[in-house]
Amino acid sequence: MKLHLVDATFELFRAYYSRPPRRAPDGRPVNAVQGLVDSMLSLLREPDVTHIGAATDHVIESWRNDLYAGYKSSAGVDPELLAQFQDAERALEALGICVWAMVEDEADDAVAAAIERFGADDRIEQIVICSVDKDLGQLVDGERIVLRDRMRRVTYDEAGIIAKFGVAPESIPDYLALVGDSSDGFPGLPGWGARSAAVVLARWMHLESIPASALDWDLPVRNASRLAATLVQQRADAILYRRLATLNRDADIGRADALDDLEWHGVPRDRFVALCDELGFDTVRERIHRWAD
Repeated sequence: MKLHLVDATFELFRAYYSRPPRRAPDGRPVNAVQGLVDSMLSLLREPDVTHIGAATDHVIESWRNDLYAGYKSSAGVDPELLAQFQDAERALEALGICVWAMVEDEADDAVAAAIERFGADDRIEQIVICSVDKDLGQLVDGERIVLRDRMRRVTYDEAGIIAKFGVAPESIPDYLALVGDSSDGFPGLPGWGARSAAVVLARWMHLESIPASALDWDLPVRNASRLAATLVQQRADAILYRRLATLNRDADIGRADALDDLEWHGVPRDRFVALCDELGFDTVRERIHRWAD
């Protein structure tokens, strides 16, 4: 079997910015929720989707905001999108999908924790992470745990991550620490770019292993002396940024879930129809290809 793990917050954001405005009968915005439902129904139609879990950011803020004031927050998110977060979780549950709604941690952490919990089960042939988030690249392992860009229909195994970023999955947090991650709100180190970070980390993998002096690098890196000096001077910042980029594999995703709990049995008819009536999704119910009852 395959286990599909969905970054549902990414799906919700994508739907919000790609769909025209739409409102429920009571006036609340629902365009992102409908887009999320449509996307999940498309995924659930694929024949190898038998076990699935979806992770959401129940709130934007997390423990990372306590570590770094500039980390992403709800301050920059459109209120019309924020207003759809809880309805999105309800919609996923109404589709019969197991949902991990994160408060202290983030959706990406839930994906990491799910892999930690279920990944060793020998019934799983492959774990497919449905997202394009760079952070999640650190979870990729050989061809067994892969990152899937559903929009572009591209799947990245370990070789694919190396080809895309120039570093192995385990170096992704170090890579982001150096180059920064604008979507998460931390800048990286001045002067460090994708190529220089990739070349250096391809050799040494982690920040602590990079020699302090560029004379010991022996690598084709422009402005190596300046980059080395910056890393020495701002090492504490780099370590902090790496902490922000490192996923929490111990995130709380509940204690009762077993792999069998993630098996999808179809859409619960009464619950989903009631949600469609509430949100004004008149035609969505017609797209259900498998009811649970």
